[in-house]
Order: sequence, then C-alpha cells, then structure tokens
Amino acid sequence: MPKGQVFVVITAVLCALAGVGCTRAVDGHGVSIYDDPFQVAGLPTTGGPNGPRPGVPDADLTATNGDDGEVDQLALNAIADIQAYWQSVFGTEFRDQTFDPVQKLISWNARAPRSQAVEFCKETTYHLVNAAYCRSDNSIGWDRTMLLPTMSETFGQMSVVMVLAHEYGHAIQTMAGLATKKTPVLVKEQQADCFAGAFMRHVAEGKSEHFTINTSDGLNSVLAATVSIRDSDPDDPESVHGSAFERVTAVQIGFTDGPRGCKGIDSDEIEQRRGNLPQSFSGDTGRGEYPISKDNLVELSKALQAILPVEDSPSYDYSGARIDCADGAATEPVTYCPATNVIATDVAGLAERGAVDTEDDGPLPVKVSGDYNGYVVFISRYTLAVQQSHGQALTGAKTGLRAACLSGVVTGRLAEPDRPVSQGDIQLSAGDLDEAVSGLLTDGLAASDTEGNTVPSGFSRVDAFRAGVLSGETTCLSRYS
Repeated sequence: MPKGQVFVVITAVLCALAGVGCTRAVDGHGVSIYDDPFQVAGLPTTGGPNGPRPGVPDADLTATNGDDGEVDQLALNAIADIQAYWQSVFGTEFRDQTFDPVQKLISWNARAPRSQAVEFCKETTYHLVNAAYCRSDNSIGWDRTMLLPTMSETFGQMSVVMVLAHEYGHAIQTMAGLATKKTPVLVKEQQADCFAGAFMRHVAEGKSEHFTINTSDGLNSVLAATVSIRDSDPDDPESVHGSAFERVTAVQIGFTDGPRGCKGIDSDEIEQRRGNLPQSFSGDTGRGEYPISKDNLVELSKALQAILPVEDSPSYDYSGARIDCADGAATEPVTYCPATNVIATDVAGLAERGAVDTEDDGPLPVKVSGDYNGYVVFISRYTLAVQQSHGQALTGAKTGLRAACLSGVVTGRLAEPDRPVSQGDIQLSAGDLDEAVSGLLTDGLAASDTEGNTVPSGFSRVDAFRAGVLSGETTCLSRYS
C-alpha cells in the first residue's frame, strides 16, 4: 500500500454479479438472501463435520497407475460425486450440449524416479506436482504423493475435493462449448473456480453422497485453500489463475448463483470486475508493502474522511487501543469508542499485524500476510463511526458485515487514479486485496462490531467486503440495513 501513484486502469462499473441471484421469492415477495446475516448465500450457517461421510461405500471408479491408497480413494470419491452433480444439472444449464463424463482418471507419484513416471496429457509425470484436466483425451490426473496430501494436511480433505471440482470445471467448459483454444487462460481458470463453487454449494446443501461441509470453518478452509494457490506475483508471465480476491470472487459467484453465474465469466466481465484495481507492482519499489506508522495512519485518516465523509469526524489516539469506553470493548490493535467518537490505535500492534510473515515458507501458505491486513482493520473501525453518523446499530452481525462492506468501499476508492494528495497520500497496491481477504477469513476482525464480534462465516465476511469493493456504499447500506 504505497504512497499515491498513477496506475493505467479502466473505470470500475457495477457488474451484474452484484444483483444476480440476490433474491428469492417468499409468499410472492422478493426477500434478499442477505436479510439474515447468519446465513451464507441463503444457506444457514452450520457447524459440524467436514470431509468424507462415514460408512458410505467407496465409489466404483479406478485410476490408471493408482495405488489403491487413501489419497486415491479420496480423489475417486470426489470425482464420483462431482460427476454425479454435473450429470444431474448439465442438461438444464446447457440445453444444446451433451454431457460427456470424464473417461479417464490417472494417478501418479511425483516422487517416483523417472523410470517409473507415466504419461499424462502427452507429458511425463516425473516430478509433476499438479492436478489437471486434459482436454485432448478428456481425462483428469493428480499427484497422490505431494500435492493432494499437502492440501489435505494444510486445509483439510475438502480442499482436495475443491481442487478436483476445479479440474472438472475445465471439463464442463469443454462439454458446454464455453472454452476453446483461443479462450484466455485467465477466463478458463476463473470460470473453473466458479464451477467448483457451484459444486461446493451442492455439498453444503447435503446432496453429495460421499462428502459434507459446514458453512462456517469448513467453507472458510476451502476458501483459504483457494487463496493459497493464487497468483502471488501479478507481473509473472505464468500468473494465469488470478489474485486471491479474483479467485474467491469466482468461487462465490458459483456458490451463490450456480452454473448460470459462471457462464457470464469472460474477458469483459473480468476486466469490468478489475476496474481501477491495481494489477501490477510496476513502479512500486516496496512491492505493495508500506510500513504501518503513525504518519501513514494520519494520511489514511485523511483519505477516510474524503471517501466516507462524516459531519462529526472521529478523533484519533495513537497511544494504544485499550481505552475507557462506556459503550464499547477494546478490539486490539484498533478500538472505536462510540461514546467519545475516538479511534484508538496500538500502532506497534497494528504494524505487527501488517508485517510480512517471512517464516511461513511452506509450499502452501496458510494466510497472505502484509500491510493491508493491518490497514483494513484501521479502516473498519472508522466505518463504525460512519455507521454511528447514520444512526445505525453498532453491535450485532449486520454491524460487522457493514464494516466489512464499507471497508471494501474505501479499498476500492483508494485505487482511484489522480486522487489529490490533500485527501491522503496513500494508494492501494497489487496484493492488498489478497491480504484483506486472508485476514477476513482468518479472524474477521475487519468485519466485527464495536464489541469485536463477527459472524462465523468467512464466506459472508469476504462477500460483504467484495460487495463494497465492486458495488459501492449504497449497496452496503441497503444490503445490510
């Protein structure tokens, strides 16, 4: 999050995804799926088990070169359920196309010597740590020794199901005629993420034979896995899947709107979503990292007042987050006290929250660390002052979701080019959105009320933030009223 600089961008436009699938009919009236903040895209927030259902017979599928082990069986059961889902909905979603089940499944050992490697999609699997769909022979393959076990150990077994649902999404693209050799890879990847999200809703609805997932920590973990395999360097020519913000957005479109929402993902839709949001570290010597300090928070406070102006502006205390407050709790490292209209910050604590974690050097990082994971919490406490100025409740689930949404509004506006320095010498950078999404999934502090309480669904917290980034303040105040 560097000081202000110019980015070459297009104008952000409210896209159709903000409205599609947002209501359902009840007794002849449209009722928003956001009316109940404890629902997740219209489903109840649930706890309980995640992963394979106990006592269910394994699927009658086999994989070429498989070892009949636990990982392969997990993958085969996943493919069986994914395939059954698409067989049931494909004819409705793609009326002029024919469903052609994936014919060939291949498993390999990425640790095996070259002499034991097999061929997948006309390439050797020697040291191939991957899972993929091969269009040329309608097959899906996976590494059973490194990729899938690492996913499972880090994010749970449902992350493996998510990976394979993504790969089957590529098969659906081919069957439905949505993708050709000329289709940009980014479009293919985000559409496949979306199709995977549609299947995950099927699982969350309890309709999957072999798997179950709850809509709190279970869905949070699946989204965290999606974040971990984002494109971390937008300037790398091999970055073809999208940022964490983009990938999670695609999954959420599928989960909320189903396959029909995924069909709308194309180059124009992605560019529309990107709007002003920075897509490169070019010219940013800090590569997105801007130290959290009192001076920089003062600049951010100027931007906050310019973006979401309130008549009675809050005052700022930078000596610590623990203050006496008659009607609020300390939410370290930043606290908002309604009674005194003060935002109190533990600058060192906030800087620690926004520090880059250099020790998280595993193959799949559990979270995306960086400065904006701190800045967005500071922003969210200001949005509580905004809510107070609107006469809205400052405790409760909708308060926290409004905070996340309004934080998204500020985040999107910080990306606007040519903002005057007098309105805060601070600018959004590539990577900031991913850090915010990761924080919202991890603890949700940026989606909490004045008591520090938030909804248990990371999906809902991110969805609120995303709505603010893409749709603006009006959507926040109406959706979470």
